[in-house]
Parts: sequence; structure tokens; C-alpha cells
Amino acid sequence: MSERVLVVNADDFGLTSGVDRAILRCGADGIVTSTSVLATGPTLADSVSGLRASALGIGAHLSAVGGAPPLLSAREVPSLVDRHGRLPGSWRVFVGRAGRGAIDPDDLEREFAAQIESLIGADLSLTHLDTHQNIHLWPSVARVVVCLARRYDIGFIRIPRTNGRSPIAMGVRILSGRLTRRVGGAALPTTGATVGLDEAGALHETALHSAIGRLGASGVDAADIVCHPGEAGDAELEATGWGFAWADEVAALTSPATSEAVRAAGFRLGTYADVTRAESTLRPGNHS
Repeated sequence: MSERVLVVNADDFGLTSGVDRAILRCGADGIVTSTSVLATGPTLADSVSGLRASALGIGAHLSAVGGAPPLLSAREVPSLVDRHGRLPGSWRVFVGRAGRGAIDPDDLEREFAAQIESLIGADLSLTHLDTHQNIHLWPSVARVVVCLARRYDIGFIRIPRTNGRSPIAMGVRILSGRLTRRVGGAALPTTGATVGLDEAGALHETALHSAIGRLGASGVDAADIVCHPGEAGDAELEATGWGFAWADEVAALTSPATSEAVRAAGFRLGTYADVTRAESTLRPGNHS
């Protein structure tokens, strides 16, 4: 790879109007280069034209959690929903059900395929796949996501990573390693380092600049940062209970000092499509 690429991906486009506006602003005026879109998001229909007009790379933020209804009917994906026809509220509930064998992978594949096709049908060209609350770390979900990446010719699957030391972080580290091997086995590229899981909702300017510096010092050719921009006073966001510093992330992502930190770390900004193209030139039989 001739240049070191940094992808800055904003999650949850379509979650609220404030999130959508914040992501578009951070793309136009800041370092955000990419976003992961909720096909089930309640505000996507109102915001999709702005997304199409942006320069952002676009991925599917595949969702089987969050408490919203799925795109398909409860009859079509019965193992994914509760008696009210809604998806599990959190990854903890989902993983508990998956661990008991209560999630049918065929239901998951049907719902995720419907979400991908919904985004493609909205005239969005997809650069990558990932999942809401990172449930593709779970092996049965990972298998489905890799299968769909091949089916729809989507060239990148995002890998969540952690440097934490808690019992949950240790589990994430193990699952992340397995996911990396599965993605590599499908001949899909990965970034060499990732920031954003441990820092979720807390990427204020000091933390963001520190993270960029660490990624630069790592020496990897491609890295990614996952962020969560939003607007202060968004009642719908506050209702999630996540407690993220949404507006602080916007301020950090649009600060001129942050753009300078990216340059100082030796990166150029890009999308997951840039990582995929760069990787393809290094494969046998290809030439840059």
C-alpha cells in the first residue's frame, strides 16, 4: 500500500435526525469519511438524499438488536423477535439467546439480506458491512455476514477490536481474532488497527488525538476509527441510555487540529473502498 489510509466511520446513520445531521456535518467539515447505515432506522427515509449527495463511503449497519421491528415480518423471522414483534434490546439479550440456540441463522440471513437490499434499493453503493452493537463478533452471526458479503460483492467487513482487560474485553478479543481469521479466509481485507470500541461515546478531542497518535505509531498501512456523532439535546438519543458525549465527538471530529493530527500521524483519509482497492493491487496477478 503506497499510502497509509485512515478510515473514520460514523455509526448509526438513520437512528435520529440529529445523528444524521451530525454525521453529514462531520463528513463535510471534518474527518469523517464513512458511515454505517441502519436500514431499520426511523429517520433514514428523510435523510437518505443528503447521504447520497455526500462524499461518504456507505456501509450496512446490519441490525438484529435495538428494540425496533425488523424489516421483515415476525412470521418471516420468528426467532429474531419477541412476542411484540421487536428485536432484542441489546447485544447481551441477543447473545444469550444465540448461545441457547434460540436464534435461527436462516432467519438472520433473511433479515440481513432484506436490509442490504433495502439500502441498495435506495441507490446506496455499499463499501462495507458491520452490525449494530457488534453482534457479528458472535460466530453464527459472523458466518451469515461473510456469506452476505460474498453474495452481494461487498468488499469489506469491519472488525471490532479492544485493548480492554475486563472479562468482557477478553471475550471480545477472542471473538475478534476468530472473526479476523474468518474474514481473511474469505479473501476480504482488514485494517491493521482499530479504535472506537473501548472509547465508544467518549472520543472528545484529547482522546481522539491520542487515538490518532497511537494508530500512527502502530505502523499499520490501514487503520479505522469508529465514532458516534450526534447533537446535544436530542431527546431520542438520550432515551437510549447510552450516555454518549455525542456533541463532544462532533466538536473533536470537525476541529482543524484533528485534521492536522491525522497528517502528523502519517495518514491520508479514505474509505473502506480505498482499503479494498489497495489490498487488491497487492494480490498475485494484480499490478498497481
